[in-house]
Amino acid sequence: MDIPKDLVAASAAPLVLSILVDGPSYGYAIIKRVSDVSMGELEWTEGLLYPLLHRLERQGQIRGSWGASESGRKRKYYDLTDDGRAALAEHRSQWRAVAAALEESWGDAKRMMIAATPNGMVTA
Repeated sequence: MDIPKDLVAASAAPLVLSILVDGPSYGYAIIKRVSDVSMGELEWTEGLLYPLLHRLERQGQIRGSWGASESGRKRKYYDLTDDGRAALAEHRSQWRAVAAALEESWGDAKRMMIAATPNGMVTA
């Protein structure tokens, strides 16, 4: 499935904040987690992720700190702040409202399709 860029962009911050609820993480691990939770439907690039991480850090929603990886290389880890937790709660409310409206409208569309077909039967 090809998910439009505007939908990917709109969901990016809530996804990163949600991932960081579980604890600090770094760029590549965040990209992998997004792919995992979306069952491969969202394949982020570094070009999408790092500007987002920098923006969230400037906004005070995440905090970055340098640490060593298992191989000893330096790696920047990102952790959720209290402002980030509050932003995530707001994102959740917003997305739930959008999802509920979509579900309701899709239900209305289905009911209208059924009503418009002979004998109320939907054909595929």
